[in-house]
Amino acid sequence: MSDASQGDARVFDVETRYQQMAKRPGGVPREKAIQEAIASIEGKKSTFDDFVHKEMQGLASAIDTARSGAPAKWAEKANLHTRAMRDVGTTMGAELLTCVADSFCEVLDAIEDGAAYDLDTLGCHFDAMILVRQPEYRGVRPDQVPELIRGLHRLAERISAHAAPSVVPEA
Repeated sequence: MSDASQGDARVFDVETRYQQMAKRPGGVPREKAIQEAIASIEGKKSTFDDFVHKEMQGLASAIDTARSGAPAKWAEKANLHTRAMRDVGTTMGAELLTCVADSFCEVLDAIEDGAAYDLDTLGCHFDAMILVRQPEYRGVRPDQVPELIRGLHRLAERISAHAAPSVVPEA
């Protein structure tokens, strides 16, 4: 192979099936799709408090299971409810809820991975979730309550540091 042929690389874009489908004729114009999405989100905001309340009830139930010492998969259940709130919080204008839930998810992920935990850490995160749902915290950004966020992250890091290392199977 000559030196000249080693530097001759041809770069080309490959259009995915999704891109092909998005470009086909018909469908909704981009601007209209964006307007409809915004309207849909605004319509769902009225039920967001009910959604969060339901998820908090499920989370409380899972934490009660942890307090009782029952060997059930409480962390997995708690994580399911916490992730649900984290995943839609910012979209619904609750950025602080998302941030607190994300820290709680980090704690729960570590527990699911085998980290030891204490009920105080769970209680602290749960109380923070209750706090950020209060009317006076709606619209508050995480950077406006740095002490709360730093404290929760320190707790999450402490738990995560003691999680069992993931084992990658040999090929």
